[in-house]
Amino acid sequence: MDLRALKYFEAVYEQGSVSAAARHCYVSQPSITTAILQLEQTLSTQLFNRHARGVVPTAAAQKLYPYAKEMSGKSKAILNMFKDGPSPVPVKLGIMRSLGAKRMSQLLTKLNDKIDNLEITLVDPHETCDARVVLAQSANANESFVPIWKDNYELALPKQWNIAKKSNISLMNLKNLPFINRNPCDALDKLKLQLDMLDIQFQTRANIRTIEYAWQLVSAGVGAALLPKWQEIIEANAVTFKPIHKINLFKDIGLAYKTENKNDPLVSALIAIC
Repeated sequence: MDLRALKYFEAVYEQGSVSAAARHCYVSQPSITTAILQLEQTLSTQLFNRHARGVVPTAAAQKLYPYAKEMSGKSKAILNMFKDGPSPVPVKLGIMRSLGAKRMSQLLTKLNDKIDNLEITLVDPHETCDARVVLAQSANANESFVPIWKDNYELALPKQWNIAKKSNISLMNLKNLPFINRNPCDALDKLKLQLDMLDIQFQTRANIRTIEYAWQLVSAGVGAALLPKWQEIIEANAVTFKPIHKINLFKDIGLAYKTENKNDPLVSALIAIC
């Protein structure tokens, strides 16, 4: 008897559907279906009644299940006796710049909990990968996008500055304001367009690329900056966030993957944690 077929039988029995079993085992649905049909032919009995929402085990399946669990447990024990370790499951994930260490760590923890023996490789989002964590507008035409976070951008100010005590910040308040310029940042680009229309300019005190450096410079009193309200920045309690009157700046960040790979088990696991 094929042990793999028994493994797939267990998965269908426990998950309640072929599609859920395929995701659980990281194989295609036809692989599960074929294995179950072969097992039914071998045993000369029907194991599941199919319906629109999944499957229902027959009396024969209920009788087989405890024996299948016992056999698969013993087979795993035998394999573990002669293996140095489990085979890794490789996942290559493209990650955009300045995503935020805390929430990225939380995302990877969820992924690690979802996929046993995960071997993850983080690459730039333009490199070949299984999926990408990027801005919504960065998703390609052949990709689907699943939103994960929405970053709201506000003016980050040194706590000791007088302007930080104002309840409302207008665009005019930004004139000649010492500022940390960060590039690339499309939220800042949109703000600059508004300022240009009013002939308002900052006093640039630093030119950098990352959000992490920017908020450290703000906390040091070097200048203000337009930053997302990340939890780690708020918890650090080193800067003051103030909304700019009638200016709503945000970025949608999420998972982009090739639409044709939607049913791939690895991609399905990534979608499930979003």
